[in-house]
Amino acid sequence: QVQLVESGGGLVQAGGSLRLSCLVSSKIISSVMSSISRMGWYRQAPGKHRELVAGFTSDSSANYVDSVKGRFTISRDTAASTFYLQMNSLKPEDTAVYYCSVTIGFRDYWGQGTQVTVSS
Repeated sequence: QVQLVESGGGLVQAGGSLRLSCLVSSKIISSVMSSISRMGWYRQAPGKHRELVAGFTSDSSANYVDSVKGRFTISRDTAASTFYLQMNSLKPEDTAVYYCSVTIGFRDYWGQGTQVTVSS
């Protein structure tokens, strides 16, 4: 019903930047972005649990995990049906598979994940 496609991952040196994109589409929901009640970026490093990195709250304010505050920025372009994660000053500990996720109605949807690797 809803598809999320991430892009923008890759290999970068410590201190570098990447921007992740998440394109949201649906063949049955005409205004898919306006139907979203929650959107966020998550990551999962090897051997660790998946964690919320950044997301929009119900009042549309952004929230971040402490470890990325001041370095990462979540944003969205409703017209493009896309939301983004700008990642600056990357650290090796940011290495993980990053997933975008949205909630529409009572269902959560996830992208396939994109690998981010930060070398020291």
